[in-house]
Amino acid sequence: ELERSAGRAQARGGVAAAAAFLERAAELTPDAARRGARALAAARAKQRAGGYDAALELLDAAELSPLDERELAQADLLRGQIMFASRSAGAGLPLLLKAAKRLEPLDAGLARETYRDALYAAFTAGRLPSGAQLADVAAAALAAPPGPRPERNDLLMTGVAAMVTEGYAAGMPTVRQALDAFSTEEISREEGLGWLPLASRMAFNAWDFDGWSTLSAKLVELARETGALSILPPALLLLVPNRAHAGQLAVAESLVAEAVTIGEATGSRFFAQYCALVVEPWRGREAATRRTIEAVTRDLALQGEGKVLTATHWASAVLCNGLGRYEEAYVSAERGCEHPQELGLAISSMVELVEAATRSGRAARAVVAARHLDEMAQAAGTDWALGTSALVRAQVSEGPAADTLYREAIELLGRTEVGVARARSRLLYGEWLRRENRRADAREQLGAAYELLGQMGAEAFAERARRELQATGEAVRKRPVEVRTTLTAQEAQIAQLAGDGLTNSEIGAQLFISPHTVEWHLRKIFVKLGIVSRKQIRATLLEGTDEPA
Repeated sequence: ELERSAGRAQARGGVAAAAAFLERAAELTPDAARRGARALAAARAKQRAGGYDAALELLDAAELSPLDERELAQADLLRGQIMFASRSAGAGLPLLLKAAKRLEPLDAGLARETYRDALYAAFTAGRLPSGAQLADVAAAALAAPPGPRPERNDLLMTGVAAMVTEGYAAGMPTVRQALDAFSTEEISREEGLGWLPLASRMAFNAWDFDGWSTLSAKLVELARETGALSILPPALLLLVPNRAHAGQLAVAESLVAEAVTIGEATGSRFFAQYCALVVEPWRGREAATRRTIEAVTRDLALQGEGKVLTATHWASAVLCNGLGRYEEAYVSAERGCEHPQELGLAISSMVELVEAATRSGRAARAVVAARHLDEMAQAAGTDWALGTSALVRAQVSEGPAADTLYREAIELLGRTEVGVARARSRLLYGEWLRRENRRADAREQLGAAYELLGQMGAEAFAERARRELQATGEAVRKRPVEVRTTLTAQEAQIAQLAGDGLTNSEIGAQLFISPHTVEWHLRKIFVKLGIVSRKQIRATLLEGTDEPA
């Protein structure tokens, strides 16, 4: 009866309740074999709900029972998932690979899903000091037997693995076909929770901004609906940079606050640290960025993971480019793109490298990086990719060729929702026009960049645009600090959710606080924003942004 109750709870999204029912069912089971199977099921539910310590205890208890070979493989899988969610991707990867190999002759579908999780962990960890690397995981995934339908799952796995083992261009057509299917076809809750993390990450790597937006938002929605606290933090880590690239830095900060809350509730904080690392550099907050970089690099659970170096150097490069400190930006960007096979932030670091290199007198290095980015862009074929390629090639060109490429970049990026890239293309073009002594044209581009970047809250880049405008002879006042900056991270998150129409109970459920605590925070928010009702929140938060009210 407890098992049936757990099934009903799970169907309603009550993962924590299901875990409690299953744990009690295991306790009440006298037969050792059945008790082991029930303890394993309870451990799985506890892990999904973010109860990692309890899940490990149940897993230990299950392994004391006589489990069959399939259950033993599932125990390896579960332990790997717990290590990934609670400690680091590098800690979970060896266990996931072990489970996948063990499952191959027992359950081809589950083996395929486990290789999927191993691939995702390998992309998340980056280079490791020992053991299997990304290429090893991709090769093992390619060799595994195909899983059951739907076909899009195998397409995604095959395309990602080919991209790693045969080259970016070789895997791109298959990845794009899979991403189109994920974006347009119906997907069940369980399949979404399992496959959307890898699909979302690859949408970013494929420069498919619309797919990235759709899939990462859907994943976060599913994780919230089901109470899957083991999946929600990595889902937020996919959505946060998406919103940051869109120029919605306030929304991104709200999501970071949610990740922090979950980290405090589950004891797993590294996803929240990575989320903060994405937002602070775009804000141009040097002290906050350096604190976040230090927190990530000092996290003992992340020691040895190459992605730590890639992410922190990328963050430093963005920060220093925004502040106009190009020598520092170059050093960081060079380190950040040392291993382009990691994709993700390694490629983003290469974009920062072109800007820093051209501004610090390293034109030859910028040309090499721009050529590499253009090769990727041609394979991806999206407006975001081709616009970025035009922008980096413009920076290493001169005269009419540069002018044409800057205009092409602005046109292509203008068709996308990648707000930060659109604004930076105007900033870079305006700076080039000023150096060409075309002051009137420069003022047009720099004025647009100043407004766009200021509205987004990308203060360092906006200040750079303001200084350039002044250099053209334009009198420009500094933008006033937005009122929302007086809100704490949690207050900003509550304000955002209330502005979206959520009730106090709904906000409390999402943030793991009581409705009374939500109400207390809202009273403080009203005072800080100078408003008297929640109906005014959304309009107040949107003041000074380019979002439609």
